[in-house]
Amino acid sequence: MTGASADDDSCTEPVGRCAVFYYGVGHMLNDITSACWFTYLLVFMTDIGLSPSDAAIVMLSGQIADGFMTVFSGELIDRYGSFKLWHAAGSLLVAASFLHYSVFAAIFNIGWAATQISHMSMVNCITLNSTSRVVMTSCRNAFTMVANLSLYAVAFVVFKFNTRRSIIEVEYQYRWIAYASIFIGCCFVGIFYLGTAEPRLKREAGEKGYARISWTYWFRKLLYHQVALVYVLTRLVTNVSQAFLAFYVVNELKMDQSSKALVPAVIYVYSFVTSIILQEMAWSSHRLKVAYSAGGLLWMISGVAVLFLPSSMKNFMYLISVVIGVANALMMVSGMSMQSFLVGGDLNGCAFVYGSLSFLDKIICGIALTVLESYQSSTPNEVQKDNPIFALSATRYGLGLVPAVSALAGVLVTLSMKLPETTLIPLLAPLLE
Repeated sequence: MTGASADDDSCTEPVGRCAVFYYGVGHMLNDITSACWFTYLLVFMTDIGLSPSDAAIVMLSGQIADGFMTVFSGELIDRYGSFKLWHAAGSLLVAASFLHYSVFAAIFNIGWAATQISHMSMVNCITLNSTSRVVMTSCRNAFTMVANLSLYAVAFVVFKFNTRRSIIEVEYQYRWIAYASIFIGCCFVGIFYLGTAEPRLKREAGEKGYARISWTYWFRKLLYHQVALVYVLTRLVTNVSQAFLAFYVVNELKMDQSSKALVPAVIYVYSFVTSIILQEMAWSSHRLKVAYSAGGLLWMISGVAVLFLPSSMKNFMYLISVVIGVANALMMVSGMSMQSFLVGGDLNGCAFVYGSLSFLDKIICGIALTVLESYQSSTPNEVQKDNPIFALSATRYGLGLVPAVSALAGVLVTLSMKLPETTLIPLLAPLLE
């Protein structure tokens, strides 16, 4: 009994910062390819001659494949475990298929889903300490910002020094971005494999004979549906805004081509700083709700500003980007951490939770992007001549209205939640010294 008690106590102790770091870098390959996908895929495909609607269909096909694979991956991980094996197989598919995304979109998204679900659900089996789970999620989000900043550094160089706009040159631009993305992501994923051991909590749960938790167990929980709705709305905010950001700064605000990298870079710098600061906090359910609500409020303000910002005031976009960066970090870290609060100690069904919520995210975001892209005018100035006050472009709706409304809905759902209460226990050692 003493040995079992000691093991249980060790599982609830705060996680050291080395373990937090090694876990945090494990999603870098997914993050950097995803950033390239959401930020530049639509721009690339329209630049080489595809219509906006055809480009959106390519993206939607990948989203659908990704969505179904997340549920499938979650079920298999719950049944057979081995987080790192699924993570490695998914990372291999991502790296191999990303260079030819338009041909292998479904394969890329299958690999992406396997890596995502194994990495997200792993945090619950590394520790039972609620603060450490939030801190690890925050570190993961911080390295998502590192991935995005790495991408935008590469993109800035490519767009700055290669300004020719022929189809062949455009293809070369995005091919170099893809090569660099895969290389950077694989380096960090290697660090993850070297520093992170296969979590023992799930294995021990199986050895003790705990039954796998059925899907209906989660469906009967009101909190499951609330967390699912908040997660989907949060992803709508970040993914839809990211997909339309490059269009917005170039087509709507008439900024330089390099702004396609500079403006997103500002967002990710402030998201990174905010994510690092969030790692220094001890977390409770109340603080989680406050953080999400604050991020949602900031996005509502930013969305209204984006919706009506005239091109003559384009430099204000950098200030708006600062606010968006802080808001994204607050919403993503708290929104994703709510899933850990939902899972609690129910480890034999945690992968399904992440898989099913990601399924909803992929399908709804894919549909939203397809609808918005189908209404995107290739000549927005002509549309606005007929009704200059109300005829705003789909790009402005995608970057301004959709995220603002989604953030408002997410905040309302969050305020209605009753998350499990936890004990405030800080990390063993602060991450910022």
